[in-house]
Parts: sequence; C-alpha cells; structure tokens
Amino acid sequence: MTDVDLGYGLFPDAFDPKEVRTVAELLTHRPARRSRAGTRHLMRVPEVRHFASDIRLLQIAGTALSTTAVPFRATLFDKSTTANWLVAWHQDTALPLRRRVNAAGWGPWSLKSGICYAHAPADALARVIALRIHLDDNTATNGPLRVLPGTHTLGVLSEDELIRLSRERQVVECLSPAGGVVAMRPLLVHASSKTLDSRRRRVLHIEYAAQLGFSNGLELAMA
Repeated sequence: MTDVDLGYGLFPDAFDPKEVRTVAELLTHRPARRSRAGTRHLMRVPEVRHFASDIRLLQIAGTALSTTAVPFRATLFDKSTTANWLVAWHQDTALPLRRRVNAAGWGPWSLKSGICYAHAPADALARVIALRIHLDDNTATNGPLRVLPGTHTLGVLSEDELIRLSRERQVVECLSPAGGVVAMRPLLVHASSKTLDSRRRRVLHIEYAAQLGFSNGLELAMA
C-alpha cells in the first residue's frame, strides 16, 4: 500500500477477483450509452450504487478524506485493442452538480447527458477522492494509470505547468491485479498510454466526497 498523502494509494488485495468479475459481467451486458473510452453516469445503475457503498471502499475513501465518505459519481473505463486511447497529463477538475450557481472560482460550466458540470477550485477538489477498482489485471503493457506523486498539493495547474512537471518529476505506474483498488486525489497529475497487448483493461472509477454540499449553495449531483 502507498501512502495516499502522496496523492495516490495502492490496495492490491481489496477484493477477491471473483467479486469484481461479477461486477464486470453486469456492466458488460447491461445496455448503456457509452463513449469511446467507456460508460459514464453509472451511479444511475442500482447495482453500481450498491457496490459503491461496499464497506471496504467506504473505509479506503473515508480514511483518505478523514471523515465519512459519500459516493457520487461512477465511470467505467474500458480499454482494449478495439477501443484504445491515450490520455495526456492532466488533473480531474470538473465535478457534476445538481444545478448551476454563479459562485467564485467555479467554471467554466457545461452540460453532459442532462447533468451540469463545472471546473472546481482546489479547496473543493481536496474534499474528493477517486477509487479505481480494477476489473481486470492492469499491467505495464495494457495502458496503466501513470502518476506524478505529490503534485496534488500544487493547486489547479496550467497546461504549461503540467508539461513542465511531466518532464521534471518521476513517473510512477499504478499496476494492479484484478480486484485491486487505486485511490487517487483529483488534482494528482496523471496520464495513461495506449494498450500494447490484447488484454482488456476495465476500471470502475468511483468518486467519493466528504459531503455533497458546499458552503456557496452548490451541491454535487449523483452521476
């Protein structure tokens, strides 16, 4: 296990592979609107909402947030030879919100499948942790998550700053067997490459917050 204070943590034995295989089969056969990278807004699926509240996930997220954790967004990333892509160095700064509120530091805004999104300030993103549950083995050759440890403490970064850090900082690959979990803070600078082999790489990405509401009247949406 890696200290989440570095911006990420590895929990390779969180689930038995058979448990996540059941989740993978459910998501594979359930009709859903998907993009090239996978399927978004899976908190609408009752089985996913139930899985997101598994005590093991709540404990990992709650420890990272130092409080009770509430799941609010779930996304399936499904990388294979037929759906293969790379992700450049970036931070996850957009959050789903119940309604639009003109609040300092929030925006620009967008609408995705009927849900409002806004790019959030660093203090709001510090109250969020993402757990990446690996439904397949994630190896060095099938497009693993790559991170720059400690960069979550630097605030919301510009494109130039992201490029500079990717050249200066040591890169860590977050490898995990099926059933393993990688915890990641949204502002951690991260990327992933294309898969180089025929093994499928499915990751159920669930985000948790310390609480759904913010003091400025904004509230996270279930997405």
